Amino acid sequence: MASKKTLNATNLEALGATRLSELLMEITRGDNEAKRRLRLELAGAQGSGEVAKEIRKRLATIARSNSFVEWDQIKKLIRDLELQRSAIVDQVAKDNPAEAVELLWRFAALANSVFERCDDGSGRVVDVFHNAVDDLGEVALSANPDPKTLASQIFNALTQNDYGQYDYLIRSLTPALGETGLEHLKEQVVALSKEPTSKPKDRKIIGVSSSGPIYADDYAESSRSSMISLALQEIADAQGDVDAFIAQKSENAKTVPTVATEIAHRLLAAGRAEEAWEAINAVDEERANWIPFEWEKTRIEVLEALGNDKEAQDFRWSCFERSLNDQHLRAYLKQLPDFEDMETEDRAMEVALQHSNVHIALIFLVSWPNLEKAAELVLARFEELDGNLYEFLPPAADALAAKHPLASTLLHRALIDFALGKARSTRYRHSARHLRECASLAALIEDFAPHETHEAYVERLKAKHGRKSMFWGLVGQ
Repeated sequence: MASKKTLNATNLEALGATRLSELLMEITRGDNEAKRRLRLELAGAQGSGEVAKEIRKRLATIARSNSFVEWDQIKKLIRDLELQRSAIVDQVAKDNPAEAVELLWRFAALANSVFERCDDGSGRVVDVFHNAVDDLGEVALSANPDPKTLASQIFNALTQNDYGQYDYLIRSLTPALGETGLEHLKEQVVALSKEPTSKPKDRKIIGVSSSGPIYADDYAESSRSSMISLALQEIADAQGDVDAFIAQKSENAKTVPTVATEIAHRLLAAGRAEEAWEAINAVDEERANWIPFEWEKTRIEVLEALGNDKEAQDFRWSCFERSLNDQHLRAYLKQLPDFEDMETEDRAMEVALQHSNVHIALIFLVSWPNLEKAAELVLARFEELDGNLYEFLPPAADALAAKHPLASTLLHRALIDFALGKARSTRYRHSARHLRECASLAALIEDFAPHETHEAYVERLKAKHGRKSMFWGLVGQ
């Protein structure tokens, strides 16, 4: 049984309302964040209308603020914003969805002023506004606003989307807009696209690029054009209009793998496989490093939709040979008859051993997993290992340690040699740990040939890097 002194709700309740109230006043003294929470709770006891009043006052205060938010105050800002957003959704929306919609628009409108006075390099602040946009979509369904009025609100918001806070606005509000709202929004965006633009006499330079000065009016026009194109694409998706989506892509853009993939996906969904085949093949396949996995996957889907199953399998295999992507191999094996897949898997492991990039091969073999082949790869091609790839080699060394200690040791040595050879002092602590790992693994290795024994390796390190006292001091720790 818990002690009566244990901090829990039951024991605190025993203190009585009067004492708890006194404690809350004492604890929240000087804590504005806690006081705002209590005010919202008090307002909630009087109804959602009072909560809405408190939220309006707080949003107005945030909008008026012009002090810069330092990095160590970002979390406090986020908590404040989240408190207001949650109160709108959890308290106001339940009783008065129309008022909640109005408050969420006010909340979202804070974004530009908030971003002007803080650095959101982590993306945590914009996530709060994206959450508010999601909330807006859900609450608007209950509020049942006039579709054309809602469309105008969306249009106005998109023209002020300086920090990407409204990026998902159309998608979120599509159910509430309906066909009438979507069509009205489309008309507004198209009308904007037709408005003439002119360059000011006194052009303001806001930056410099490799091609020359960047003018404010050019930047503004580029942002405007981008907004129009993206909005029309989202409207086209919402209306299921594939051709309208494609119309927003330039001929040059259609040769970009990501764009070709987007177009082909939509054409496939519309049952237009032949056109999807043309779209997916508009890219330059010779630029292999430029081809992403999603493009390859979509091309296979198109081939299968056209009934070209053998060609789809052949393409899966060629993609695997190039990239060693395990998803391609697993999909390939899944299509094979029983027992034939085992033989093909063995062939795939040999392909990995011969791959031009030893690191891609190592990652594949360890993750597949086939640790025996991974160890074989390391032993055969250890001279190709790049000890600078700290995110890849240590996990591989750990995976190989138990059953393949020599291969694991060689991976650790590659990391050590790079750090000491390049005098990367920030890695010395890790390198010292790698050397201690090598010492532990040495007892498990019966034959180091043709490589140095652990003792010989340490002596070579001392001869070459003996003056790096910081490293050697860490080795003994």
